[in-house]
Amino acid sequence: MGHLPMELVAALVGLSGGLVLGLAARLGDFCTLGALESAAYGKDQRRLRLWGVVLAVAILGAFGAEAMGWADLTATFYHTLAWNPLGSIVGGLIFGYGMALAGNCGFGALVRFGGGDLRALVVVVVMGIFAFATLSGPLAALRVMLFPQAEAAAPQGIAHWLGGRSGLPPFVFALIAAAGFLAWALAYPALRADRRRLAWGVAAGLAVVWCLIGTTLAYRESFGAVGVEAPSFTAPLGRTILWFMTSSAGGISFSVGLVAGVLGGAFTGSALRGLFRWEACEDPRELGRQVMGAALMGIGGTVALGCSIGQGVSAMSVLAFSAPVTLAAIVAGGLIGLRQLITGFQPD
Repeated sequence: MGHLPMELVAALVGLSGGLVLGLAARLGDFCTLGALESAAYGKDQRRLRLWGVVLAVAILGAFGAEAMGWADLTATFYHTLAWNPLGSIVGGLIFGYGMALAGNCGFGALVRFGGGDLRALVVVVVMGIFAFATLSGPLAALRVMLFPQAEAAAPQGIAHWLGGRSGLPPFVFALIAAAGFLAWALAYPALRADRRRLAWGVAAGLAVVWCLIGTTLAYRESFGAVGVEAPSFTAPLGRTILWFMTSSAGGISFSVGLVAGVLGGAFTGSALRGLFRWEACEDPRELGRQVMGAALMGIGGTVALGCSIGQGVSAMSVLAFSAPVTLAAIVAGGLIGLRQLITGFQPD
């Protein structure tokens, strides 16, 4: 590994982690919008409670790796950038509403494209373009003016903040959080009986931990040139599109490997379940709604510094201040969007 460029090492870490996540989505039904829909309108909380398993494993694994010196959680941008609560709330609401309009988050769109859904490819491309338009393009100046970002003076994490004031290791507080999520998940009998979902929930959580460990190695070996990262699907979609267009100029990264891995895992999982089939949009109105939702997700996810996976799982795994607030805003925005689509805001 010492002879490989660290950017390539990070890409291989992302590839393997993304492969597991793609399989977890197809074989374990791990999905953000699907979890909200089934819980709110299908009276089935298994997919929602599965998030408790994923988060418990990711938090426990991440802080366990930090305690053993394998992962540097405070080097992630969730900790190095000062938390902007307004950005988390506004960006999360915009992202969640766009997710409902598009019918998927960025991760879900990649998974569906891996299963042959060409409509999802439109969502992925539009979301990636608008993410970069907001990050460094025409909308960047407005974003910086409304939601300024600054370097943090101290780690922006709940466990590290509590540890600094109590003298206890951050792992202690991470253990408490992980236990709470796991207890919430397993309190639902239907999920306890669904061993397939439980197994893939554990796998998804471990994939996040693996990404943190692997990119920490690349970070240390590259003397900080490669960042410590975990799965996210807003700006990474834009980075992958740019790499496909300009790869001769370099640019291989964790993001590129992650996106490729999810596509590969989703394709494999779809093939194993006999679900792979080509699909296209037959209703222009549906396509317009999905394009609008994808654009909103690209904007909202950039403002919030992450999507439903980037903030809801990866930032939560390091117990960043932003994670619970952003996730709550995404859920609220998603439920508002779903209600509009299903009932048109008409009174019951």
